[in-house]
Amino acid sequence: MAGVTVSDDVLAKEFSAHRAHLIGVAYRLTSTVSDAEDAVQEAWLRLAGLDDARRAGIRDLRGWLTTVVGRICLDRLRSAAAQRERYVGPWLPEPIVTLYGAQPGDDPLETVVRDEEVRMAALVVLDNLSPEQRVAFVLHDAFSVPFSEIATILGVTEATARQHASRGRRAVTEAERPDPTDLGAQREIVEQLLAAILSGDLDGVVGLLHPDAVLVGDSNGKARTSRRRMVGSDKISRFLFGLAEMYGPHRIARGELVLVNGDIGMAIPDMPEEGELRALDRRVVTFDVRDGQISRIYDVCNPDKLTHLRI
Repeated sequence: MAGVTVSDDVLAKEFSAHRAHLIGVAYRLTSTVSDAEDAVQEAWLRLAGLDDARRAGIRDLRGWLTTVVGRICLDRLRSAAAQRERYVGPWLPEPIVTLYGAQPGDDPLETVVRDEEVRMAALVVLDNLSPEQRVAFVLHDAFSVPFSEIATILGVTEATARQHASRGRRAVTEAERPDPTDLGAQREIVEQLLAAILSGDLDGVVGLLHPDAVLVGDSNGKARTSRRRMVGSDKISRFLFGLAEMYGPHRIARGELVLVNGDIGMAIPDMPEEGELRALDRRVVTFDVRDGQISRIYDVCNPDKLTHLRI
């Protein structure tokens, strides 16, 4: 803005130019699309509410907005911590689902998922940080916000802000991360897994899963999935075959291959009861690959997290 007074129309256009960036900041901080969009909208309202003198005092609009969004998201993270204590079962980030093979669009959410650091596994690691660690680490390491500004956001000294970022960085570095596997290779492994389940090949499923594979289901008690974190290829394989028997393998096969936060996944629609087969809840399933095997399966079927599903 170069320190000049601008009209509301010009201000709105300048804000729109930063919208995709701000959505990316807010989503990485909250792991929730609705919270990210609300934070960006609130940032706009705060900007639009400034008088001419205060608008003219903003030398770097992008930096100012990034700081404001960071402060808003910190408040949301702190309130979310209490809410998650009442959550039924594991909590997973809200997925961003896009069509597999489609040309990238200009939707801010599609722009967000081009970043490796918003893959589901990466967000799960961020979700384990304290709100202060997450804000300090993400704003500094991903968006180059100075520690002096981060300290103001957190209400701490600059040295403490650095400590929060350092602890967050250490946790992220020490966490197991999936391989940056080519999408074609990911698709091949996922299709092999589905084929093995549909054909009843238990050994084939076990072989495609990493021995220490993990399955996490997120429903908040509103849909059917595993209520607890499941570990081990044998246990997960038998669980998957139990699902196929309960819902019907032919109906699971109706799921559509999609990109979930940039990785191969499946979107499965709601399906009613069919004879003795149970009704199947709408869900998005994400697969992470490590050492040529599936290491993580994230099953998101909480309907509150699928409101943005466009498939």
